[in-house]
Amino acid sequence: MLFLRPYILTMNIVLFDNNHRGDLLPLTFTRPQADIRVGILTIREKWEKRLGCTTSTYTQAYLSRKYPVSAKENILFVSASVCPTAQLVDIIQNMRLGDTLKQKDKIIAHYVEEFPINVEDYCGKNIIEFEGEYTSIEYLWDIFTKNEQELLLDFYLITQNRQSQPLSNTNQIISPENIFVEEGASVECAIINAKNAKVYIGKNAEIMEGSLLRGSIAVCESTQIKMGAKIYGGTTIGPFSKIGGEVDNVVIFGYSNKAHDGYLGNSVLGEWCNLGAGTNTSNLKNNYDTVRLWNYKTKTFQRTNLQFCGLVMGDHSKSGINVMFNTGTVVGVSANVFGAGYQRNFYPSFHWGGGTTPVQDYKLDFAIDVAKRVYERRNRIFTDMDSQILYSVHNLTEEFRKMEND
Repeated sequence: MLFLRPYILTMNIVLFDNNHRGDLLPLTFTRPQADIRVGILTIREKWEKRLGCTTSTYTQAYLSRKYPVSAKENILFVSASVCPTAQLVDIIQNMRLGDTLKQKDKIIAHYVEEFPINVEDYCGKNIIEFEGEYTSIEYLWDIFTKNEQELLLDFYLITQNRQSQPLSNTNQIISPENIFVEEGASVECAIINAKNAKVYIGKNAEIMEGSLLRGSIAVCESTQIKMGAKIYGGTTIGPFSKIGGEVDNVVIFGYSNKAHDGYLGNSVLGEWCNLGAGTNTSNLKNNYDTVRLWNYKTKTFQRTNLQFCGLVMGDHSKSGINVMFNTGTVVGVSANVFGAGYQRNFYPSFHWGGGTTPVQDYKLDFAIDVAKRVYERRNRIFTDMDSQILYSVHNLTEEFRKMEND
């Protein structure tokens, strides 16, 4: 165990967007990389829990009003792609001013005396090479393909030395020792198989009658699993969401609904999304070929080398009833997708329509009004900062809507 020096308390931890931010669009249009959820926690929450402190963010200018850098000196910059491990935290807590921690060509952290600096190009006087393993979230598909391994790490981080709430005897449980239930959660008449897996049920979550859960799974705070839902492993349902139907290896950041029947697999939904009744997602091509996924940075479809890849949907986007999403589909921010037939593989932000329906732009003021109403339903306030972020995203994504209409 490394010796922890007292002056660690003077460190100001700042999680910085790195050069993979563009590969994580549309999810990073509306949040820093640090607020991506993978496992049970967001990347920010993982660092804060392990370090025992709050963090701030070095991100895009239009996001920085909501996510500012909170310090100007003695800053430990940590790459927001990096999910912490105990080994990484030990090394970072013992870094000195002027140190840079990296693994080959990937920057993990810099400890600098003053800010601002060019974080991507900066290199400290002393280079520390990290030889251990860690999870790095660099592409959209990393979020669901690496979710289970992060879920297991978060499970131990959250539950160590704590006692689970008991489960009702109305449930059928396999390996109850692998299930952790937070205070206020309600689980009745469900079947939960946690053999060789972990199941985390968050504070005030509700698992309704007839639900089938087969771990590893995280059901976060105040999330509702509807009657008869089927949830498979590698799945995280973020807080304040409603989930029904069949879900397999999916990450939902939070405040989103897939409340009805339909299949969603190998997919990621941001916040404030809603999938209409009967929405289905293809996650496997009929020819069993690997899937390509739209990449905003390269403005083309990129090979994932995955055989299973479904839907990635940005914040505030919706689908109508009975929408059929094609394999490897990316939907931007504040898009409304509806219409008959299979949908295209890419819909830009503020898109309105789909299938055989004529394409239109989703009017920005109307989109903001809808967002405000959706926030109100969850007793949240949609602030001027939130409005300004959507204005910025609308401007940043105009070229993609023009491509669609050409």
